[in-house]
Amino acid sequence: MATLAPSRPAPLATTPGVRAAAVRHLGPNWYASVMGTAIVANAGATLPVDVPGLRTACAAVWALSLAMLLTLVTARALHWIHHRDRAREHLLDPAVAPFYGCLSMALLAVGAGALIVGQDWIGPTAAVALDTVLFTAGTVIGLAAAVTIPYLMVVHHRIEGASPVWLLPVVAPMVSAAVGPLLLPHLPAGQPQQTLLIACYALFGVSLLATLVMLPLVFGRLVTGGPLPLALTPTLFLVLGPLGQSTTAANKFADYAPGVLPDPYAHGFGAFAVLYGVPVMGFALLWLALAGAMVLRARRHGMGFAMTWWAFTFPVGTCVTGAEGLAHHTGLAVYDGLAIVLYVFLVAAWLVAGFHTLRGLFSGALLAGPGRGPVAPRPVTARTR
Repeated sequence: MATLAPSRPAPLATTPGVRAAAVRHLGPNWYASVMGTAIVANAGATLPVDVPGLRTACAAVWALSLAMLLTLVTARALHWIHHRDRAREHLLDPAVAPFYGCLSMALLAVGAGALIVGQDWIGPTAAVALDTVLFTAGTVIGLAAAVTIPYLMVVHHRIEGASPVWLLPVVAPMVSAAVGPLLLPHLPAGQPQQTLLIACYALFGVSLLATLVMLPLVFGRLVTGGPLPLALTPTLFLVLGPLGQSTTAANKFADYAPGVLPDPYAHGFGAFAVLYGVPVMGFALLWLALAGAMVLRARRHGMGFAMTWWAFTFPVGTCVTGAEGLAHHTGLAVYDGLAIVLYVFLVAAWLVAGFHTLRGLFSGALLAGPGRGPVAPRPVTARTR
């Protein structure tokens, strides 16, 4: 019978050989830390406030996210080369496989950050080149994950209950839709710009419709099965990801459509940004309240730190950028205030998750292998709660 939460891993030995062996147990969920770090920089650089030193701080955070991405991509490459059996276990594990969507989103978030704030340090030319590479790779990987992971769920996985982590592979194309328009000014006018914008709109539809399929399953699991296990409770915040990111994408379409598409369509995107974004952001705030209440309940029942705490960062960051976009297109100060409040929460969550992650790394607890704690908590049904 499944347990409520993973057992606490024992500290890993400090010998170099054991440390190196821990690479065998590095899972794709670690990319969530890159996503959470990048969104702190991206959302902070576009806040509707003029705070001295804020942009410089955001550039430093973006540089940190780039360093983290390079480190994790290298580590995961070594993981697949030297421990392919363990990597295949991750892919065939229904609790771990959805996290492969995080790789795509990490690439996309860091790439977008290069254009938003990273160009202050590396220059516009390098920023465009870096974002082009990361956007292309992230989009291809995201589409592959959006098809492969659901396929594995149907054909190979044996699933006991729905989980919010199911959203991770299908939300990745929405991140591409939201950050792709940033490259439009760097493409030739006419067909190249129009093709990219329409492609981003198509990716918007891919992710939105897939999310609408997944969300009822997640909520149905909560209603029929009761609260999630303690370690999985933070993943309820993942629902904010497609909500905030789709609002951000709709507003980016409205920003860049004029001059790229004919007037009727350009104006249509402007109206769509508000008509779509306002109700979706309202639902996001409703879900934020529900998920927050569930997390407070889990905390009272003894919820400890797990890598799932990074769910408090990137999804909330997408709501910050969504609110920023609505503030621009509605002219309402209330959305400016909402963006600032959510960003304060985002930074606080990032600091807390980062502190506990670093402490777990230095102690070796987060690198423990089998027998010292599972790689990721597994979803359970009401019978096992």
